[in-house]
Amino acid sequence: MSDFSTHRVSRGYLWTSAVVFALLAAGIVINGLHVRSTDAAQLKANTEKQALTVVSVISPTPATEAGLLSLPGRFEAPRAPIYARVSGYLKSWKTEIGTPVKAGQLLAEIDTPDLDQQILQAKAELATTQANAALSENTAKRWKSLEAANFVSSQAVEEKVGDYNAKLATVNASQANVNRLLSMKNFARIVSPFDGVVTVRNTEVGALISAGGTSETELFAVTDIKGLRLYLSIPQSQVSYIHQGSKAKFSVPSQPGKVFTASVLTMSQAINTNSGSMLIQLKVDNPRDDFLSGGFASVSFALDAAADRFMLPPSALIFSKTGIAVATVNAQNKVELKTIVIARDHGSKVEILSGIQADDKVIENPPDGVAQGDVVQISTVEAKH
Repeated sequence: MSDFSTHRVSRGYLWTSAVVFALLAAGIVINGLHVRSTDAAQLKANTEKQALTVVSVISPTPATEAGLLSLPGRFEAPRAPIYARVSGYLKSWKTEIGTPVKAGQLLAEIDTPDLDQQILQAKAELATTQANAALSENTAKRWKSLEAANFVSSQAVEEKVGDYNAKLATVNASQANVNRLLSMKNFARIVSPFDGVVTVRNTEVGALISAGGTSETELFAVTDIKGLRLYLSIPQSQVSYIHQGSKAKFSVPSQPGKVFTASVLTMSQAINTNSGSMLIQLKVDNPRDDFLSGGFASVSFALDAAADRFMLPPSALIFSKTGIAVATVNAQNKVELKTIVIARDHGSKVEILSGIQADDKVIENPPDGVAQGDVVQISTVEAKH
């Protein structure tokens, strides 16, 4: 083979090698670009997936547990503050605080010099009017006899009879005034209005007494400790659990370790607009005077759970200035905030009065800043029930 032929073969081989090398290089580049594109898409998908907040959801459980409603209460007994109806000076007092008294028993006496003089004056005025009426009566009788003999006119007789009737009315008014003053004199004796115990004495012998008064000027106060009642206010959300006759247990600080029973006597059937609660009255047996009027008591009711209520852990609650809510996840994995009303707090569980349904997926521990419409990812762990 000549040198020229050899040269042509070498050039063809080189050209073919160059083409093959170029094709291989292009294939490598194309494959690299494809792999890089696939990796980028996968990386983007993984990044987006990792960007979603992973949450654990739970389902509300029926409120099947019986709860305990504990509230503070206050003992109150029928109490009569006693004020003076007449003015004067305290002549004497008969009972000290803590003294048992009977209805009508004398507590104190008031010396009433001014009233005594008014009574004397009223009696003198009564005597004067009686004398004038007697004279007018005799005059009317004489004029009637003269009328029968036709010595005076009928009109003159009617005038005398009218004068007598007027004088008689004056007598009645004077008598009524005397009776009023005598009745006022009876109030100089201060007596107990009912059986009870003297719990207040705010006066001393010789003290100036003024008729009427305010809560700061009561002379005595009598309390019927046998008629003791226990009062407390029930939140509106708990009213449906309590009814007349419901049983309660209570304790008092003065007798630690002891538990007593009481029953609901009456309910006010109205919600106080300031406190949002209803006042109820409990009947308490107090045969040995164990409880004192004005004393504090811790009262508890055993409550049955309502069938239409649900339980959630406190960690699921979201507190904000607009109220209490829970975060739920819908079918599109979007957050829905639902406002709820709490019926009772059981400690490890909270009883929900309204706002959620049995099939809601509630976020167990909602992350900070969770908002309506946020897209989240539910944990692969099976939802708790």
